[in-house]
Amino acid sequence: MKIPHPIPYQGSKRHIARHILPFFPHDINTLIEPFAGSAAISIAAASYGKASRFHLNDINRPLMALWHEIVNDPQGIADSYQRLWAEQQGTEREYYDLIRDEFNRTQRPDCLLYLLARCVKASVRYNPKGEFNQSPDNRRLGRHPQRMADDIFAVSNLFRGRTAMSSSDYRQVLQVAAKNDLVYMDPPYQGVCDSGDPRYYKGIEFEEFMQALSQLNAREISFVLSYDGRTGNKSFGRELPRELALERIEIKAGRSSQSTLLGREDVTFESVYISKALVERLGAHPQEITRGIVAPSAVQLRLAHT
Repeated sequence: MKIPHPIPYQGSKRHIARHILPFFPHDINTLIEPFAGSAAISIAAASYGKASRFHLNDINRPLMALWHEIVNDPQGIADSYQRLWAEQQGTEREYYDLIRDEFNRTQRPDCLLYLLARCVKASVRYNPKGEFNQSPDNRRLGRHPQRMADDIFAVSNLFRGRTAMSSSDYRQVLQVAAKNDLVYMDPPYQGVCDSGDPRYYKGIEFEEFMQALSQLNAREISFVLSYDGRTGNKSFGRELPRELALERIEIKAGRSSQSTLLGREDVTFESVYISKALVERLGAHPQEITRGIVAPSAVQLRLAHT
């Protein structure tokens, strides 16, 4: 199945979504993404009928404004993107700077979509003022408008009429989760603070996030967390507290882009954590679930315990 993805985003879980979805129960009421970003997991879940309703949230208000347009006015945002894409012809570099300035001044959703489609490696960067400051990839013009429109309309059809959208602090969103829901979290990279990394519109504080996870456990809320990983022998992120009793799975994500640039063969593994409530809800240990999806490669998934 071809899964649509109108919003290009570095770090999106679209390429490993097929390895995360098997840990989703079959009786999800609402799938909640407090750190939605490109909403790759929700899109995949909707495509495979894993949930009946969705809640997309991100503290990045312009991003959520773009999601609102994609879901509720696909024709309008597709037309706006096509116009911007066509107007750049012949002055691509200068036009990108013009649209970047326009976005930072107005926060227009169509300008953001154009910037995401044309910036280097779909890698969002913000300055200390919260302004988009990533440079363009001068080798390409961005995604063709017809392919962009196809994905916009496909995602709109998946989400329209059954998706809530918000731009709130993640802790507020977690408060509405119920036992028959599932929370999927792909928060900013571990250790990132409010102004500590240009890749993120706003970071989260580690101890506060650990407390939020503990509260989810106390309420017996099912959740899946993508939070750290390793490349070769180098690990990223702090170890999560053992008292959270999370099952940790390593998913093989392929060669990292940095390793490729340096001519190395280092493979990246991304960690996914499964809550105790979800393990009980699935009625099977994660090791049993992985048996059906590791073939043909025995290293596609590696299971470890925190």
